[in-house]
Amino acid sequence: MPPSADARYLEGERTPMAIQQEVSGSGRRGSTLADLVRNIGYEVMPFKKTEQDVLTHVPKDVPLTVTVTVAKGIDTTLDLAERLHNHGYTVAPHLPARQFVDAKHVEDVVARLKEAGIRRVFCIGGDAPTPAGEFTESYQLLRVLQELNHPFENIGIGGYPEGHALIPQNAIDEALRKKAPMADRILTQICFDANTTATWAKRIASEGVNLPIYVGMPGPVNRQKLIRISAGIGLGQSARFLQKQSNLLWRFLLPGVYNPTKLLKRLASASAKIGGNIRGLHIFTFNELEGTEKWRQKLLASVAGRDDR
Repeated sequence: MPPSADARYLEGERTPMAIQQEVSGSGRRGSTLADLVRNIGYEVMPFKKTEQDVLTHVPKDVPLTVTVTVAKGIDTTLDLAERLHNHGYTVAPHLPARQFVDAKHVEDVVARLKEAGIRRVFCIGGDAPTPAGEFTESYQLLRVLQELNHPFENIGIGGYPEGHALIPQNAIDEALRKKAPMADRILTQICFDANTTATWAKRIASEGVNLPIYVGMPGPVNRQKLIRISAGIGLGQSARFLQKQSNLLWRFLLPGVYNPTKLLKRLASASAKIGGNIRGLHIFTFNELEGTEKWRQKLLASVAGRDDR
């Protein structure tokens, strides 16, 4: 497996040994607020105006992931990912296992992404209630990618700091251990408790999962827009997750309850105590790109010249 593309892209070149030592905590301090702020990527949903909104508001040095909606399917996501890549962005399309028909379908998508020059993907199980074919979980998809000798420099997989409402914790842990050798980074689901996230990150590292973690958190979300997204047919993965977790949804809908900057500062404080596997942030933008980028720029200005050591 090649060195992490995230390590190369976000932090400069590292040798494989240095990367492993840093991630495992044997040679790297915990991430500070400045570290986290400088290592931010955005998740966007493939809606009609997404491409233009990205071009208008997002600098090309911000890595992007493009989610898949059940209603629109994989091809819509691939189309947008290719266009954004051609505009000069570093893009990782979501690849949901449950929306692939068979190994040939996977092979076709891999060939398409290889031809397009896209070298990053995010493999998930997906929320389709009925699988389109033989795959029910992301581990099966990852196995096929390995068999195809895939061209990807960076494969992301999901992490669940607070577990999953429908999957037992021991099953989640076992799945992560199986998937980790075939992946390069972990993107977590939303967790509003920084200490819970840090404790989980420390635990999985102690169990041998030594991948860099990018913590999933919402940016400054427009609550009215979130309601519209959650009520729509073409829900993105992150919006659908919030809809399932009503307690999370209410945290957004109640004015003044959620503050992304406060959560980020708590996460930085917790991360500094556990070692080096929390490496950055995966921002669920809900396509609120103008507000999210203004927030990021304000954070960058606040940490300019700082390393918080």
